[in-house]
Amino acid sequence: MGDGAVPPARMPRWLPRAMVLALALIAVFQLGSWAFHQLTGLLINILIAFFLALAIEPAVSWMASRGMRRGLATFLVFLGLTIAVAGFVTLLGSMLAGQIVRMVEGFPAYLDSVINWINTTFHTKVRRVDVQDSVIHSDWLRKYVQNSATGVLDVSAQVLGGLFRLLTIGLFSFYFAADGPRLRRGLCSVLPPARQAEVLRAWEIAVDKTGGYLYSRGLMALISGIAHYVLLVALDIPYAPVLAVWVGLVSQFIPTIGTYLAGALPMLIAFTVAPWYAVWVLVFVVIYQQFENYMLQPKLTARSVDIHPAVAFGSVIAGTALLGAVGALIAIPAVATLQAFLGAYVKRYAVMDDPRVHGHRSSRGSGSLGMRLRRLLSR
Repeated sequence: MGDGAVPPARMPRWLPRAMVLALALIAVFQLGSWAFHQLTGLLINILIAFFLALAIEPAVSWMASRGMRRGLATFLVFLGLTIAVAGFVTLLGSMLAGQIVRMVEGFPAYLDSVINWINTTFHTKVRRVDVQDSVIHSDWLRKYVQNSATGVLDVSAQVLGGLFRLLTIGLFSFYFAADGPRLRRGLCSVLPPARQAEVLRAWEIAVDKTGGYLYSRGLMALISGIAHYVLLVALDIPYAPVLAVWVGLVSQFIPTIGTYLAGALPMLIAFTVAPWYAVWVLVFVVIYQQFENYMLQPKLTARSVDIHPAVAFGSVIAGTALLGAVGALIAIPAVATLQAFLGAYVKRYAVMDDPRVHGHRSSRGSGSLGMRLRRLLSR
């Protein structure tokens, strides 16, 4: 090597280790992202189970404070919920099955009336036998039967998946409710005392808000069901008890559109009895909704979930966008819990006595605006 030659550049010692570390971080990130996407369903189920455990926590704690074992108290609460849900589903299924049977039995008479109207109006000679043969031997019916046969396995898989999901949610929520004190002790054992107090306070706020929300909704569902039951019995509409339960539950536990979904089914059943009965049901649903919004709901939810209607509506939209129907159900208690927790730590100040606070413009500002307008008009 000559005197003026430049020595060859060497790779820094830290560069290979940095490259290996960067590749390892990328691999860990990819692995974590893959695992998160694979476990999204399980995490959502755990979230639902946690909010369900928070909802039944007051009832379980009340029974446990009177000497009952916490596991037995949780089992009794779950047993009561299971019986109530199974009874409601059974009644609703029997009502729908009865309506389907009545529609199938009355279909020939309905078809005859339609054919007679067509023959009288258009001077045709259509027969019911020809219509039945054309329907039975049509290509669309054959394709529909084939598609239904191939879709039986998909429906069965979805039913089994739904049952497994319900079992998962039930097991996790039972664990969270039955071993709530042990879970809180285990969580607090890894935190310093100051953080422990904050965690316990947040947990207590979440229990109060979630339980208060569901219990207030349950009470409003009971009142709504009784009111609609009286109307349906007065109109002599069949299946009045199950329709009343349907209206009460759907209108209260499905946000935003629950009222319209709840009123559609009794209106349809009332229309089969008499068309004017459906109008009466619609009028009653609208009037009761106004009574509930302005009289009943503010009194029942003032202490449990006191959030602005716009915030509640926005939280439902955000929850639906993130988690679908599950997010819509847990959005309001989650936002109420967050609002109460922030309200406990955010420092507030007295508002000064200024007309602008109440939305009134000052006289000086309005005078200057009027003066500017007069100057512009005078030019």
